[in-house]
Amino acid sequence: MWKPAWLEALNTQKFFVACSFHEHAKKNEKNICCLDCCTSICPHCVAAHRVHRLLQVRRYVYHDVIRLEDLEKLIDCSSVQSYTINSSKVVFLKKRPQNRQFKGSGNICTSCDRSLQEPYFHCSLDCKVEYILRQKKDLSAYLRPCKILQLGPDFFIPHDADDDTTHSTLIDVDEPMGSSDSENLSAPCTNFVRKKRSGPYIVHGLQTECLMMTWPQT
Repeated sequence: MWKPAWLEALNTQKFFVACSFHEHAKKNEKNICCLDCCTSICPHCVAAHRVHRLLQVRRYVYHDVIRLEDLEKLIDCSSVQSYTINSSKVVFLKKRPQNRQFKGSGNICTSCDRSLQEPYFHCSLDCKVEYILRQKKDLSAYLRPCKILQLGPDFFIPHDADDDTTHSTLIDVDEPMGSSDSENLSAPCTNFVRKKRSGPYIVHGLQTECLMMTWPQT
């Protein structure tokens, strides 16, 4: 049961920890996965990986999430429950514990028995991959060729070394996530507020000839 190396890295690498290569630098949180090196990196590492495929990892309530638009360039994410955060759809990378019994109608995750809304059958990318490997033993039909994957133009690297604001994609909310976002984009959803970032920022190492992906402004 074969997995591509980048997919294994997404599942095993640690994110939102200090980068050992820049342990004394500010804003050294590892929130990027280099798919070609199969490792997690921080914003200070981007210049050294600028010709590689880079995938930003975000965090919601202490769980790693990835923007659905980015992940769909790599693998078929259909039937994975998505959520709307800051006007963008995201999916969870890994299984999460079921905090309370679900009341109402819906589906059950094929791998971890977590309650889901229709028409979803997997609560995370990891659950879908596990299900496919268990049932079909082969992921190749679900993988998508992707030679270029760069960070969006709003991914900024701190320029002021004296700025004390931590560059983080942790969303500042205390309440657990509510209902998921369905295919109907007109469905109501909760707007969450991102932590305020202060100080001047610049983008390093992003080539104009590379495919740039847009992250909605908040």
